[in-house]
Amino acid sequence: MTTRSARRTRRTTRTLQVAGAGVAALLALSACSSSDDTSDSSDAAKSSTSSSPKLSGTVTVFAAASLKESFTALGEQFEKAHPGTEVTFSFGGSDSLAASVTGGAPADVFAAASPKTMAIVTDKGDAATAPSTFVRNQLEIATLPGNPDKIASLKDLTRSGLKVVLCDKTVPCGAAAQKALDASRLKLTPVSYEQDVKSALTKVELKEADAAVVYKTDVKAAGDKVEGVEFPESAQAVNDYPIALLKDAHNTAAAKAFIALVRSPEGQKVLTDAGFLKPAS
Repeated sequence: MTTRSARRTRRTTRTLQVAGAGVAALLALSACSSSDDTSDSSDAAKSSTSSSPKLSGTVTVFAAASLKESFTALGEQFEKAHPGTEVTFSFGGSDSLAASVTGGAPADVFAAASPKTMAIVTDKGDAATAPSTFVRNQLEIATLPGNPDKIASLKDLTRSGLKVVLCDKTVPCGAAAQKALDASRLKLTPVSYEQDVKSALTKVELKEADAAVVYKTDVKAAGDKVEGVEFPESAQAVNDYPIALLKDAHNTAAAKAFIALVRSPEGQKVLTDAGFLKPAS
């Protein structure tokens, strides 16, 4: 009886030893697999990082004059987020900028104040990507501080003796103003036609004009230098602003990243805070 008991004890011991060895082997395999997975994950992370090269160099952006304040702020954000980059801007009338692009002026990005002026570039095949609307803008009347002439409507601008400035009809803000006047069946002869919206606004700021039809964003940017007067006809002339990467861009990677910033929630906040409207859904 004692012998049989001893044999059972030896068999149980051998069974436990075998089982223990099996468990140890499984644990070793599991640890090895876990180590391999961690290694693979680490390698994948490194590969992902290395596949996104650091941005550097200059990005040249041609943009409508009305984008000056907001794009300048976005340029500073971009440079801070990507050390080693520099964003340079050329602001002006969209038609003049479009003509510069098609004439071979070096630029990476074009942001226009209307699809019509963007078409000058795309029709010549000078855009590398299809333009996309990133904001909209609406007109407003800019008057002298305190609105001494008591301008309350678009019709008031037709009063005799009032010095009014408009953007040239070839410029998006001028085309929009003319569209609003046509919708109201009003005729207005301005004291001057300006080549971009900032020039029109400056006439009022310098008291060389009593009023100008500009964008809401420009009135807001001017602060207390002018006073804004809304008019319902402006709803008939809201401008879409398209942006596109240019075909001859010298810094494509950074240019794409800047466009992405403009379209991002962060970029849209800067633009809407400046008075721009979000793109139509």
